[in-house]
Amino acid sequence: MAVAVTVALTLDLSINISFNPTRSIIADVTPDGQPRTKGYTWMQSVSNLFGSGAYLMGALISNYFLIYAGVVIVFLFSIGPLIFIEEPRVLSKSKDDKGNIVKTKTQWVELFKLYFAHAFSWLGIQTMFVYIFAFLEQKMPSMQNLPDAQRNANLGQLIGWSFFILNAVGAIWPAFLLEPMSKRLGRVRTQAMMVGIMSAGYFGIVFLASTPFMLYTMMCILTFGWAAVVSLPFAIMSEKVDKSRMGFFMGIFNLSVVLPQLVASFAMGRIISHAADKSMVFIISGISLAVSSFLWMFVSEKKTSI
Repeated sequence: MAVAVTVALTLDLSINISFNPTRSIIADVTPDGQPRTKGYTWMQSVSNLFGSGAYLMGALISNYFLIYAGVVIVFLFSIGPLIFIEEPRVLSKSKDDKGNIVKTKTQWVELFKLYFAHAFSWLGIQTMFVYIFAFLEQKMPSMQNLPDAQRNANLGQLIGWSFFILNAVGAIWPAFLLEPMSKRLGRVRTQAMMVGIMSAGYFGIVFLASTPFMLYTMMCILTFGWAAVVSLPFAIMSEKVDKSRMGFFMGIFNLSVVLPQLVASFAMGRIISHAADKSMVFIISGISLAVSSFLWMFVSEKKTSI
């Protein structure tokens, strides 16, 4: 168990370390507005595509194979891009209509609105990731009378296919739905709508997911919010901070992901462990995403950046 936890934490750490510089580079090499939105949405389409491949490996081959493959892929895609990506040494300056250089300032109030909205999204999503096993173990009638070993194996496969759908279908939306939608409606409004749909999907799991088919159907609904949560907030945030400190603010922004994950892993665990009905897992997720959708409505966006 100690070795498994160490491997998982090491891989997670390496992925998170590489994510922030990648997001910062995208902000550095794309201008404000729709081109930056396109950069982040395409980034997430590729990311979700690889993520779905990972879950497919686990479901079709084995989780051991996935771990070894993951180590190799993480290494190659952490080192390889250094050879091909050229980052500007000096970032271009923002200019006003008269051609005067304008120093970008951090919009702290808007930034904290964004932090809280994004944090509630991750509180709900991480609750799903950590505790879905407890929900399925109780709520799937087809699993009730199986021996423990077979039930655990079947539940693991069910979760693997569910998260495969989450990433595979979610790989379609960032570039082909969210980017054109945000161009027409605005990124913040699009984000609020998608997160609201994800909240509805969580409540759909509570009431309808008693069979694998219905669980997979609800997962398809969750993909809209999942695609938005891991792409659009970075484009929105990048235009609210001092451009010369983009890397710093990307790191701080990651706290709105990590801190809710810790809360979900520890505080929510106590609530769910004492709940007789494990539907509490997705009730918490649904409420968290609904709060997030509401909070996103208070984040402002420049019309000129759409």
